[in-house]
Amino acid sequence: MMLAYDLFWSFRSPYSYLVVPRLIEFERTYDVKASVRPVYPIAVRIDGFFKNANPMWLPYLVRDAVRTAQMLGMPFAPPRPDPIAMDLQTGAVAKAQPYISRLTRLGVAAVERGKGLEFLREVSAVIWGGTQGWHMGDHLARAAQRASLDLAELDRDIEANAERYEAVIVENEAAQKRSGHWGVPLMVFEGEPFFGQDRFDILKWRMAQKGLRRRA
Repeated sequence: MMLAYDLFWSFRSPYSYLVVPRLIEFERTYDVKASVRPVYPIAVRIDGFFKNANPMWLPYLVRDAVRTAQMLGMPFAPPRPDPIAMDLQTGAVAKAQPYISRLTRLGVAAVERGKGLEFLREVSAVIWGGTQGWHMGDHLARAAQRASLDLAELDRDIEANAERYEAVIVENEAAQKRSGHWGVPLMVFEGEPFFGQDRFDILKWRMAQKGLRRRA
C-alpha cells in the first residue's frame, strides 16, 4: 500500500533545502509519495513577523543550519542574493518580491509536471549551496534541466497563468494552516504535522506504524 503525505516547503528555508535529499531517498526506498505544496516564506506570508524577533534567533539559525549541513555532507552558504527582499536588521520586508514569487510559482509548475521533489532539490542546491548570483546566467536553467524540466517553458507558463499559480499557492498555505503549523519544512501525514527537517525520522517511525513497506 502506497502511503502519502503533504510536504509544505519554501525556497527561502535552509531547513527545507537540507531535508529534500532524504525525502527523495525515502521515495526511492519505500512505497511512499510526497504531495509537494510550495508556499511563500513566513516573512512574506505574515506582515511584520520578524520585526520583533529575538536578536539571538538569526545567529542561532545560521549556526544550526551550517552544522546540520556539515553532518549531512551537504554544501551550504547563505544565499546571494536572498530569495526575498528583506532588511535583516529591522525585519522589514519589501512588498515587491520578484525572486520568491518566481521561484514558488516555478515550484508549483514542476509539481504539476511530476518533478516536484527533483526540482526542489536542484534549485535549492543552487540557492543554498554556495552559488553566487544564482538568479543570473544559466544557473536555474541548468538546475531545471537536471530535474528533466525546461526552465523557459516553465517561465512562459507561470507568466501567462500567474493568477492560477497564485491561487494554488494560496490554497497550499491555507492547507498548511489547517494542518496545525505554519513553518517549513512541514510534513503532514494523515492529519498529523511533523515540523522541521529534524522530524523526518519521527515521520518515518509513524509511517512504519501504518504499514510502511520497502519497494519491491
